[in-house]
Amino acid sequence: MDSLDELIPGILERRPRALARAITLLERGGSPAQPDDPARELVRRLHPHTGKARVVGVTGPPGVGKSTLVDRLARCCRERGETVAVLAVDPSSPYSGGALLGDRIRMQTLYTDPGVFIRSMATRGRLGGLARATHDALDVLDAAGFDWVLLETVGVGQDEVDVVESADTVLVVVVPGLGDDVQAIKAGLLEIADLFVINKADREGASLLRKDLEQMLGLAERHGSGSTGSSSEEPAEPWEPPIFDTVASRGEGVGEVLAGIEGHRHWLQATDGLAGRRRAHLALRVRGLLTERVLNAAQAAGLGEAVERAAADGADPYDVADRIFEAICESTRGEP
Repeated sequence: MDSLDELIPGILERRPRALARAITLLERGGSPAQPDDPARELVRRLHPHTGKARVVGVTGPPGVGKSTLVDRLARCCRERGETVAVLAVDPSSPYSGGALLGDRIRMQTLYTDPGVFIRSMATRGRLGGLARATHDALDVLDAAGFDWVLLETVGVGQDEVDVVESADTVLVVVVPGLGDDVQAIKAGLLEIADLFVINKADREGASLLRKDLEQMLGLAERHGSGSTGSSSEEPAEPWEPPIFDTVASRGEGVGEVLAGIEGHRHWLQATDGLAGRRRAHLALRVRGLLTERVLNAAQAAGLGEAVERAAADGADPYDVADRIFEAICESTRGEP
């Protein structure tokens, strides 16, 4: 592995080999509590170069054509001379721990384009539709100067909505014929969408799905920040998610979706929603890192043994948590 002094210039110059090695370093992970962790140091040194890319999250139930839509969106961007990074997250097997990582196969027409970088990541057991290192990998691609970063999540259900923690604009892709269409798109996915895409719109039932979406959006409470609802400084006028019909396999409607994405970004910039959303992203990342550190400290403080004793003694979980928390506080007392 290259040293960071050698790796970072390659990232900033958008060299594919350096980008691949950097994301591999992030996936190997480390301890965020250790100041000398190379993954942590990489993100720290790249952070001043971030904040310029347009990060678009593409999510939705399995089998709706997310990869095909991402492929077509990337082609549209390249036709305009813009550079594109695609970060595709695939599920890991609960048995072998492996993942197919097949998005490079699906996007063969883009893979040799020097203005496109495609990377697949496995969830490695992480719920929520994203991999553990996804947020840091987005920083790498942002710092590399790509105009667009397209983030494709695992096919998600109603409550696996971590993509909203990472993207400036979230596309929720649905298709007619999923069975109970309303059930497939209600709850979490409804609230996080900045744009809805009805893919495979040439299928029977597309017009009914659009009507169902319009009815649900009419009842939903929209946040002025677009979808997170995490910022206390919300723009006065809420964003109303538009609905687009596409047949991504033929490229139909994809240009309109790209225009809709740009329209959402213009709205964010005009209302200070982009800054608010990125503050919310930062807050969520910090909370995630703190949660990880606290859990690691709890393990070091004897969480496993405390649970075993509690199971034998019949202690309630609140008492166990109190004892572990006190042990963590005691072990960190006096540290800088």
